Amino acid sequence: MQLTPEQQSVVGHAAGHARVAAVAGSGKTTTMVARVLHLLAQGVAPTRIMVLMFNRSAREDFQHRLARMAPAGQRLPDVRTFHSLGLRLTQSLTRWGALEARQLLTADWQLERLLRQATLDVLTDPDADRDSALEQDRLEALAHFCGLVKAEVVDPQLLYERLDLGEGTSHFVDAWHRAEELLADQRLMTYSDLLYRPLLTLETQPVLQQRVQGFLDHVIIDEYQDINAAQQRLLAMLAGRDAAVMAVGDANQCIYEWRGAHPDAMLDTFTRVFGPGTDYPLSTTFRYGHALALAANQAIAANRRRADQLCVAAPSNPDTTIDVRKGQAAFLDSLKHWQQQGRRLNEACLLVRSWTLSVPMQLTMLREGIPFRLAREDRFVFRLPLVEALAGYLCLVLQPQLLRDPAHLLLVFSQPTCFVPREALAALVTRLAETQRWPSRDDPLLARLKPHQRRTLKKRWELLCELPRLSRLRPEALLEHVIAEVEAEKVLKRAAASRNKGEEDVRLLDVLIEQAREVSDLATFIELLRRPVESRDDGILITTVHGAKGLEWPLVLVGAVNEEDFPHYTRDNPLDAGRLEEERRLYYVAITRAIEKLVLLHDVGDHRPSRFIAETGCEDACRLAVALAATDVPQSPLELAAAPLATRYLTAIGSDLSVAQAAGARSAMGTGYVAGERIRHAVFGDGEVSVVEGDPANPVIEVRFDQAGKRRLIAQRAPIERLSSC
Repeated sequence: MQLTPEQQSVVGHAAGHARVAAVAGSGKTTTMVARVLHLLAQGVAPTRIMVLMFNRSAREDFQHRLARMAPAGQRLPDVRTFHSLGLRLTQSLTRWGALEARQLLTADWQLERLLRQATLDVLTDPDADRDSALEQDRLEALAHFCGLVKAEVVDPQLLYERLDLGEGTSHFVDAWHRAEELLADQRLMTYSDLLYRPLLTLETQPVLQQRVQGFLDHVIIDEYQDINAAQQRLLAMLAGRDAAVMAVGDANQCIYEWRGAHPDAMLDTFTRVFGPGTDYPLSTTFRYGHALALAANQAIAANRRRADQLCVAAPSNPDTTIDVRKGQAAFLDSLKHWQQQGRRLNEACLLVRSWTLSVPMQLTMLREGIPFRLAREDRFVFRLPLVEALAGYLCLVLQPQLLRDPAHLLLVFSQPTCFVPREALAALVTRLAETQRWPSRDDPLLARLKPHQRRTLKKRWELLCELPRLSRLRPEALLEHVIAEVEAEKVLKRAAASRNKGEEDVRLLDVLIEQAREVSDLATFIELLRRPVESRDDGILITTVHGAKGLEWPLVLVGAVNEEDFPHYTRDNPLDAGRLEEERRLYYVAITRAIEKLVLLHDVGDHRPSRFIAETGCEDACRLAVALAATDVPQSPLELAAAPLATRYLTAIGSDLSVAQAAGARSAMGTGYVAGERIRHAVFGDGEVSVVEGDPANPVIEVRFDQAGKRRLIAQRAPIERLSSC
């Protein structure tokens, strides 16, 4: 293996604990394999080494590389995921009589059935909205809440008070306790229990702790920034006082806070748990060129919870290019240009902050006949239940006879949810299809429903009867009318299991209306929404940034990089400092997936480009990369907006190129005062500077400056006392 000096330092680490801060594409897996082989060569027994990987695919990849590089006949150490480690501990503790034997719930439907029963058991009040609580999204949110309680090893009531789960979730704490009773009574356990049960047992029984300790000399953990509290506490217990722990990861790529991870795991928490250790950087990326390396450094610079480490491109890396473009035409043009260069679409990936934001791109590619595939089949636009139902409403404008089709009526009555049991709804729509009249007040079909349910269903029936008379309206007007009449925004927010999920569902409505404006007639729009399509292996991949973690593609397009989309927030749910930093880390992960070309796409119209685009400083990063590639060193310094960061980068790569602060540009970490608080960061781009925040826990203002330095207020949540020049 050809190792860099930084990698060699990690491999040869002598003794004690260690933290390895590995930037994206730094060859950390290769380094970890070399470290294991080095330990074996030093005479460490394979049984005294344990390697922990983040998931099964990472474990299998590591095992394959280790076996390929090891000498023939060499015994190899355990390579496990945390869940497989937890299963092994559970089995041991069960054999010792410390834990009762339980069966693992391996299918989603099994856990859903148990949580459904727990929900019904705790919602005993006659006025409780059971129908809403049993909606699929709500049950999934309850499952996530139960898992998070065990991941963070925290009291469920305290966790519930900390989270913003929205209305309709007040039963979650009671449901958690009831689910635990059901699991115990039925001798079942979930995947979360594989760590949670052994941890609680070991922490309360010191004798058992001694029984599981002392077997390891070295523990190496990959993706340490994604570790949760349960994993960390269990790891500390197994390592004890004797095992040396090496944590490998990148705090800047911690994007699973919603699952219990925290960037401080790679920062302060490691030292607090294990004690002092040696810090090693893996700062050289072998994935992309100088332009993207510098852009990535600039993109993450505004985060306070991060390691002060540069990402530096290796000399042999591709000359990665970066484009910032707007509109669907630019998206299509980027794909066309890629193909004109003789490249395949399956070498490319479209990344989005959330699945909803991929809808415009899906529809655009459907219209143009461009093949694509989705990482999740259920996220094809035409397979989304809400989209299917809205298309069903619009179909009634052109096909009134569908009012006599029970299946069609069930489709449109079901979405957005009317909080009525499906059996009762099916019986009602069968009657409506037959009679074409709303039942009388004393009809048994209505007697079983609550007053608000009857009102909702009657209003929806009246809308269905009205639609055939609205054929004169344009597609977007019809869609807006349907959305308003079914109170879709209100219902989606109420039905959503969290505020963020509700906002994403409502954003889907906006996206569909925007797309309806792009077509000339209703039939075309309906056909587009219902057009059958399957994943094509030769097409561009569409996935979320979370799903792209650890992966890379020659061409990466990041879609919908708009303010309020990426970073995600609304005026009713503004960003606090912690959420903004998490969103910025997610963006950092997105842009560092590219190898040869990165395209940042933002929308036109009312959408403002994301602050992240300005923070990235793409134009300056590309100018610096061009200057580095030139045969002649420029006689005068290259003027850049973020000159100090660029200077650090040039020093790191040993370049003689000089840079200077651009005339009139303000420092990227400027200083100012808003309502008496120091401004935390400033963002620059396209002749503007956007100053955001105040107290990091309570952002108070956003101000923009034009090129002349004139202030323009964007949003204000507190009085301005003074705003000095940055």
